[in-house]
Amino acid sequence: MPVEHSSQLLKGVLDMCLLAIIDEEPSYGYEMVTKLQDRGLHLVSEGSIYPLLSRLQRQGLIDGYFVESTGGPPRKYYRIEHTGRERLKEWTLEWDDLTSGVKEVLNGGGDET
Repeated sequence: MPVEHSSQLLKGVLDMCLLAIIDEEPSYGYEMVTKLQDRGLHLVSEGSIYPLLSRLQRQGLIDGYFVESTGGPPRKYYRIEHTGRERLKEWTLEWDDLTSGVKEVLNGGGDET
């Protein structure tokens, strides 16, 4: 799949993926990128997630806080808020419906002959 097309598909679901990662445990940016890449989202970079994290924080879905790190500046960690957990549930249901519909279309409408 061309990188540009993959990138456009990813843009639509990256917020949901970030919430899912943060829901597992509080994380900092580079850690989230690594987790997403380890799970197959290779186009994700730190530069692509920080604007999204800022937006999710402004929307009250996540909270950011600083933790001292050894040998460097404090790291900003993000944790999910109750509203973020609720939104993740909604988005997951919507995603399941959407992917089910797309699979149905791609399979030609099912097994009808």
